[in-house]
Amino acid sequence: MNPDRSPDCLKCEYFFVTWDTAFPRGCRIFGIKSRQLPSLEVKKAMGRHCPGFKEAEAVKKRIEDDHSTDITV
Repeated sequence: MNPDRSPDCLKCEYFFVTWDTAFPRGCRIFGIKSRQLPSLEVKKAMGRHCPGFKEAEAVKKRIEDDHSTDITV
């Protein structure tokens, strides 16, 4: 992860999509719903990048699967 950028909430274990059309993105760890990515709200409120980011298992597995299919000749 680039230390100058907020973490990608779409890859976070705590990110979820809400049913609220006004606030469609949420974060379970901070209990917030937002129009923009929750990591941007956290940055605005705390003045630093989200300390709760944890890469989702599905993302880790997909990355591992992508690397296991690499063919070297």
